[in-house]
Amino acid sequence: MKTIHSRYILIVLLCISVHAIGQKRQAIPEVEALLKKMTLEEKIGQLNLLTPGGGVATGSVVSKNVEEKIKAGNVGGLFGVSGPDKIRQAQEIAVKNTRLGIPLLIGSDIIHGYKTTFPIPLGLSSSWDMKLIEKTAQIAAQESTADGINWNFSPMVDIARDPRWGRIAEGAGEDPYLGSQIAKAMVEGYQQDDLTAENTMIATVKHFALYGASEGGRDYNTTDMSRVKMFNEYLPPYKSAIDAGAESVMSSFNDVDGVPASGNKWLLTTLLRDRWGFDGFVVSDYTSVNEMIAHGMGDLQAVSALSINAGLDMDMVGEGFLTTLKKSVEEGKVTEETITNACRRILEAKHRLGLFEDPYKYSDSKRPQRDILTDANKVVAREAARKSFVLLKNENNTLPLAKNAKIALVGPLANSKNNMLGTWAPTGDPQLSIPILEGLKNVAPDAQITYTKGANISNDSAFAKKVNVFGPRIEISQESPEALLAEALAAANNADVVVAVVGEATEMSGEAGSRTDITIPESQKHLIRELVKTGKPVVLVLMSGRPLVITEEMDLAVSILQVWHPGIEAGNAVADVVFGDYNPSGKLTASWPRNVGQIPVYHSMKNTGRPAPGPEFEKFKSQYLDSPNAPLLPFGYGLSYTSFEYGNLSLAKKEINQGESLEVQVDVTNTGDRDGEEVVQLYLHDIVRSITPPVRTLKGFEKVFLKKGETKTVTLTLEADDLKFYNGALDFVAEPGEFEIFVGGNSNASLKGTFTLN
Repeated sequence: MKTIHSRYILIVLLCISVHAIGQKRQAIPEVEALLKKMTLEEKIGQLNLLTPGGGVATGSVVSKNVEEKIKAGNVGGLFGVSGPDKIRQAQEIAVKNTRLGIPLLIGSDIIHGYKTTFPIPLGLSSSWDMKLIEKTAQIAAQESTADGINWNFSPMVDIARDPRWGRIAEGAGEDPYLGSQIAKAMVEGYQQDDLTAENTMIATVKHFALYGASEGGRDYNTTDMSRVKMFNEYLPPYKSAIDAGAESVMSSFNDVDGVPASGNKWLLTTLLRDRWGFDGFVVSDYTSVNEMIAHGMGDLQAVSALSINAGLDMDMVGEGFLTTLKKSVEEGKVTEETITNACRRILEAKHRLGLFEDPYKYSDSKRPQRDILTDANKVVAREAARKSFVLLKNENNTLPLAKNAKIALVGPLANSKNNMLGTWAPTGDPQLSIPILEGLKNVAPDAQITYTKGANISNDSAFAKKVNVFGPRIEISQESPEALLAEALAAANNADVVVAVVGEATEMSGEAGSRTDITIPESQKHLIRELVKTGKPVVLVLMSGRPLVITEEMDLAVSILQVWHPGIEAGNAVADVVFGDYNPSGKLTASWPRNVGQIPVYHSMKNTGRPAPGPEFEKFKSQYLDSPNAPLLPFGYGLSYTSFEYGNLSLAKKEINQGESLEVQVDVTNTGDRDGEEVVQLYLHDIVRSITPPVRTLKGFEKVFLKKGETKTVTLTLEADDLKFYNGALDFVAEPGEFEIFVGGNSNASLKGTFTLN
């Protein structure tokens, strides 16, 4: 077994401590002076976040008498309100009608774009393009600040390895390394380097913590895991966002070690503030303080006291802080100093935004027309969408299609504006989106396109009612399923190729969108089967907010293009790829299971003491009787209209010392007949260490463009920290010994090298 000298551990711990202390900022004199003037009631008022309604709520509660509460000094921030005029009115109430004139924070969920809606985050992550992802966040900040919003409840960085969980759509998938890079890119996109600028906003990393590991993939459910798994696999993206400067953190709905996150002192203080050095403010999720009552943590006064003592600063919508904290102070259950510290952090955020200097800086009525839904923003939305698409199958090079092809365009998602934006796009207008039918006509006006719906997304009206809470997503036709199918088959028989746009409606994933059956609904599966029987080549354009079980469809269709929910430019982007104006380059950021019974299945799983020997079954090994262990589609997978070959893997050194980096080079050749992009991926395996290692973990990647026939030498650098992990004592260490690296186009990469860490 590897060992590490105790003195080295001490040095590591000291470095962690110094790093955390080094992040602390100096006190702000203006804030300290204001705190001295404030009464206890005024301080508590700053801890209260309300919504007047009118937006898309994420709970059943909407705040009442908001204007009166602002005038009474009982509100620190609002969300669910936008527009320069409305924001100015709200700020005027706070500034002109309260004793101290403290301006409001104005928050919103800007998850994947504001009015210019980009692909869902899981789709964006599939681009593996950090500059592009940062650009989408920058545009989201530009547009939302133009509409008066200065605080964003994004990015969501939860690691998710259970596609039954609907909110996998909002994050970057299963991998902590990639998730950390994306978290950093999004925070930097929202905040940039100057929060006082009119086009930047506070980023909120959420949901802290471990929300993506909800048991059974059921939303809001309990979470239970070891600290070692937590630190190595689930916490890194949160820490990356904090290190990138995120000013705000949102607590999660789940419990951690048996204590709900909103009242978990180890999580919000010991880890977040003491160990990581975070000095921004923490806000609860929607009524999550009140929901601790149902968790079994006491009445409203008890859970409110538990939360503020744990390190929560602001209560979203629940008003438990507002109505109980004064009593808790009087009873000695909460100190005024604790409330002062929470208030200080909120006031400091307002100061850093420049709100005390100019409360109306986000109320410029000229900005919406200038900065929102611009042509330039739509160009980025189109680029982001097509770069997010993942080509899952392309038998006989059926794609791309000729621009004069005779096409039967079939499917319930082929002409559905309501399903283009994706889940968690409350600020976007679905009616401004480009559906697939329109996009195909825009890009290929000479194509002969016959459109038929072919099937309903689902024929189950009870299921449709659950999905349609925010408007029509599953629309069940007045025509019978048999009549819809007959029209589709007639169109198919009269076409050269069938393009079937199928999958999930937008609200079949997302918050409160958990599913136990993640196959394509039976109404659409039947359509696909019947279309294949016509003998015409069938191309599936697949929309979803999660990995799906498509074992049957992989056998049936000749080509499958996964497009997620692509956003406002959906149809144009799909057409760009279908007709070959853009060569797909997306790679999956979450493994796709063969069936639900495999879940969880992900690329960085560990070996057991009895690993499966290979494809042949062997009794008393860790494997299933009825399915392979491997997923249907691995992490990092994605095809192209061209092909890539890897060779000449070389390491700059065969031995390195502690603290050194290592350069890895590989030649990548475009061996096909089209220009294209490839995501070169590097995976690491620590062969022997003090706690069991994953089979392989992602530790580097680079997206490269290669002309047909071109070879490039790609250099990937393993940094010193890439060799480290949290051991059983939760020390972040690199243990001496032998390592394997694998380089290739997905997590099954076979090109291998080895090196030794001294």
